[in-house]
Amino acid sequence: MEAQTLLEMTGTVEHITFRNECNGYTVLELNNGEELVTVVGSMPTAEPGDELHVVGQWTEHPSFGRQFSASIYERMPPATTESILLYLSSGAVRGIGRAMAKKIVSIFGSQSLQIMEREPLRLAEISGISQRKAEQIGQEYRKKLGIREVILGLKEFGMKPEESVRIYRTFGPDSVSQVRSDPYCLCEDDVGLSFQRADGIAETLEHPADDPCRVRAGILYVLQHNVNNGHTCLPKEKLLPTAARMLGLPQELLDEVFSQMVQEGSVIICTIQDRTAAYLPRLYRAEVFAAQRLQMMMDYPSQPIPDAQQAVEEFESKIGISYADEQKEAIITALTHGMLVLTGGPGTGKTTTLNAIIRILQAKGEKVLLAAPTGRAAKRMSELTGEEAKTLHRLLQVEWDETDSPTFARNEQKPLECDALIVDELSMVDISLFEALLRALPMGCRLVLVGDCDQLPSVGPGNVLGDLIASGMLPVVQLQRIFRQSMQSLIVTNAHRILAGEMPVLNDCTHDFFFMQRSQPEQIAQTIRDLCAVRLPASYDLSPMTDIQVLSPTRKTQLGTVQLNTLLQNALNPREHGKKEIKINGRLFREGDKVMQTRNNYTLTWEKEDGSEGEGVFNGDIGILRQVDRGGSTITVDMDGRIVSYELETATDLELAYALTVHKSQGSEFPAVIMPMYPGPRPLYYRNLFYTAITRARKLLILVGTQRTVQMMVSNDRRMRRYSGLRDFLTGEAVPNDAS
Repeated sequence: MEAQTLLEMTGTVEHITFRNECNGYTVLELNNGEELVTVVGSMPTAEPGDELHVVGQWTEHPSFGRQFSASIYERMPPATTESILLYLSSGAVRGIGRAMAKKIVSIFGSQSLQIMEREPLRLAEISGISQRKAEQIGQEYRKKLGIREVILGLKEFGMKPEESVRIYRTFGPDSVSQVRSDPYCLCEDDVGLSFQRADGIAETLEHPADDPCRVRAGILYVLQHNVNNGHTCLPKEKLLPTAARMLGLPQELLDEVFSQMVQEGSVIICTIQDRTAAYLPRLYRAEVFAAQRLQMMMDYPSQPIPDAQQAVEEFESKIGISYADEQKEAIITALTHGMLVLTGGPGTGKTTTLNAIIRILQAKGEKVLLAAPTGRAAKRMSELTGEEAKTLHRLLQVEWDETDSPTFARNEQKPLECDALIVDELSMVDISLFEALLRALPMGCRLVLVGDCDQLPSVGPGNVLGDLIASGMLPVVQLQRIFRQSMQSLIVTNAHRILAGEMPVLNDCTHDFFFMQRSQPEQIAQTIRDLCAVRLPASYDLSPMTDIQVLSPTRKTQLGTVQLNTLLQNALNPREHGKKEIKINGRLFREGDKVMQTRNNYTLTWEKEDGSEGEGVFNGDIGILRQVDRGGSTITVDMDGRIVSYELETATDLELAYALTVHKSQGSEFPAVIMPMYPGPRPLYYRNLFYTAITRARKLLILVGTQRTVQMMVSNDRRMRRYSGLRDFLTGEAVPNDAS
C-alpha cells in the first residue's frame, strides 16, 4: 500500500474540543483562513489563540467524519492583541477569566504575555489583581512555557509530546538537563519508558556502557520484568548474571553497583531458603506487612462463637442437610478461629460450606461482608450465596492519585465495618491487593479466604494462596470429597482426572463433556463457529453472547483469540445497514459486539437502570457494545447491567470477547465453554491451565481438536515456580540481610 504524502497546514486555534491531560491527546478547531478544520493528535501545549503549524494527513473517521491527524505540530504563541485575548479568555492560564483577560489586554496590549512572563508584578497595576495574585499568574504562565520548552528540548531524543508531558510532570522545568545527565531516569515508574529506549538515548549522548546509572537501571529492569511475570523477588544469583548478560558487562561491576543499591534502599535483600533474594521495596513491604498482620490476627483472634458444634447441628436440622466431616471441620474452624483458608476443587462442596458459615455468623449477630477479585466472580458469589458480594476494589473504595495509581480509602485509619469478611477466588489476588485488604481489616475481624490452589496463579506478582497453605501457619481445610450429585457431572470428574494426570473421558456423549475430533486448524475453527452460531443455540437454547464462551490457551496462532474473535464477530454480529462501526487502535468494533475491558480503569463511571452509580471498570469485565455516538465521540457498553460511556481514548482498553484466553477467564463461570485443542507453544499447553479452562464451564464443555493435544496438556505438569517470600516471612525463616 502506497504511503500517503504528508501535508502541512497553518492556522489559529479557535477552540479546544477535548484534551487528555495525562498524555496530551487533543481535539481542536483550527481556522486555516478558509474553514474551521478539526485537528487531532498529541498537542499538549496548543491553546486558543495560538498560531499552529501542523504536519499530517487527512483522515476519514468512521464515526466522526473528516479530520486532520497531526503527527507533528509547532506552536507559535499568540502575537496580536486579538489572539492574545482569545488565548487568555479560554482559561488556558489558571486564575485568568474572560473579564480579567480583557483588562490585561486593554492595558498591556501585544506585550501582555511578555509582561506575564518577565514582569508579572506589573499585573497588580490592574484593579482587582493583588501582588500575590499577579505572582501566581506569572508562575502559571511560566509553567505553560516550561512544558513547551521541555517538549522542544526532548524532540532530539525522539520523544512524542505525550511522553514529554509525563517527563515534565516527573522532573519539572529541568527535565531536559535531567535526561541528558541520566537518560535512565526515563525508566522510572512515573515515566515508564523501556530500558532499551533509554539505553539508545544514552548511546547517542555517548554515555559509557559501564556508567553506574546504566548498571542500576539494568538491574531494576530485570527485577521489574520478573515482577511482570509474577515474581515478587529474584535470587541474587539469577538476577545479577541475567543483568550482566543483558548489559554486556562483567558481573564484578554489577556486584559493586548492586551493593550500593542495597545501601541506598532502592533494592532490599533478605535470605529466603538459604538464598539471597532481591526485592523492589514496595513488594518487600507488601509481603512483610501481610505476614506481620496475619501473625497479629492469629495472636489476637476474633471471639469464638460459643457452642460452635451445637450451632452447626442446629443449622443442619433447620435446613435438612448433613455435612461431611471435612465440611463440618471447615465450618467449626471458621466459627472458632479468627481465620480460615478453605480450598478444594469443583464438586467438593465449597459453596455449601460457605453458606453455612455465613448463615450461622449472621444468626449470631455478626455483620458479614463478601468480596471477590473481579466483577464476574463477585456476581457469581452473590448468586451462589444470596448475599451481596463486591469486588475487592469496590469494597476497599478505590481512589487514584495524580499518576492514576490506585489507592484505597479503606485502610488502617478507616477500616471496613464488619465482624467477618469472606473473600472468594483468592488464587487471583496478588500480593499488593492482599496487602491493601489486610490494611483495611478491623481488629478482631474474622477472615475466611476461599480458593482453588490448583487454579492458575494471579496475573499480578505473588503466590498468596499457595504461600498461605504452604506455610502451615494458618488453619487450612482442603475439601477433597466429590459429592454424589457432582459425580454425575463429567466436567467435575474429568477435571479431577486431569489434576491426577489421567486422561479425561472423551467418548461419553451422554453427559456434559464432549470431545469433537478435528485434525486441521481450519476444521477446528469452522466447527467452533458453527457451534456458537447454530448448533448450541438450536439444541440447548444458549445465547452466543451471554451463555457461550470460547477459551484458548493463546492469543496468537490460527486458533488464538485474535483470529477466533474476528471469525466469530463476522458470524455472530455481521455488518448490517444502520449498525455503526468504529476502529480503535486498528481493531474493528460494531454495535452489538461482545467486548472485554483489558485493564483496570478506576475513573470510568457507570450507571444502572435503577439510577445507582459508581466508578471503576476492571480487567476482565465483559459486556455488549450498545451504541456508537458519532456526535459525542463516545461508545456505550453494557457491562452486566452497568452502563459505561467510553471516550475514544479510554476505549483503547477494550477488546472483542467472543474468545478469551484461559488466563482472562479466571474467576468467571459460563454455562457453556468451547476450547480448541490443537498443538501450540508447550509453555502455554500445560495441566493447570487445562484444568482452569475445564472448571470455567458450568453446564457444558466441548473440546474441538486432536486427542494428542489433550494428552500433551494432561502430561505437561509444568508449574511455573514463582519466587516469593510470604511463606518464609510467615514461618519466620526469611532473614533480613545487611548490605554486604
